[in-house]
Amino acid sequence: MLASRSEDVAADEEYASFLAHSGLRPDELVRIRMESGTFTPLSLDRYAGVFLGGSPFTASVPDEHKTDEQLRVETELGAVLAEVVERDFPFLGLCYGVGALGRLTGAVIDGTYAEQTGAVEIALTEDGAADPLLAGVPGTFHAYVGHKESCRVLPPGATLLATSAACPVQMFRVGRHQYVTQFHPELDRAAMVTRIDVYRHSGYFPAAEADEVIVRISRADVSRSHRILRNFVERYAA
Repeated sequence: MLASRSEDVAADEEYASFLAHSGLRPDELVRIRMESGTFTPLSLDRYAGVFLGGSPFTASVPDEHKTDEQLRVETELGAVLAEVVERDFPFLGLCYGVGALGRLTGAVIDGTYAEQTGAVEIALTEDGAADPLLAGVPGTFHAYVGHKESCRVLPPGATLLATSAACPVQMFRVGRHQYVTQFHPELDRAAMVTRIDVYRHSGYFPAAEADEVIVRISRADVSRSHRILRNFVERYAA
């Protein structure tokens, strides 16, 4: 699991969420906090697959507006993802994965379809309904979102798997085994409340409306989205 949240409470909650909804034990899910220091070279041969968690980084902003930390993480992550794509290695990137993998593979990533923090209805495409990573996931379901950028134009050859009314690209696949979701299938209500508290001044929603956002997200049943993580593990780590 590649992570990049510098706030320990958010980072630990994210890791716990991955464990809870993937079915993995702590000894089976290696967490690498990319923001804490150099993490490459990384031997993919040690792992059955790679998760990429969400991030406070925004991939599409110009480099001159990025911190040195973000530039380093993006350089190292880019090298890992290039190998992932070249080898068609199992990969699931959540939210930040759209920007990271999308930019590498030729997508247009920008703020056109940004979404404030909330729960939205996701709809599978015909290809999504047939994809093994979405087995057991209903044709429509709710999931948490909150992002400043998204994919406006798919990478060449990518397959659109899920969409929504406000954000046309909610999930796509590159090659056979590289997946990204704009929504957060790892988050349940408790984890989302932690995110809202940690990032209330980060521009994902008006800070003064944090309590209202919590009320809104608490009404949604996002449990069906969690199946994606377990499907990834069952498919690639069996």
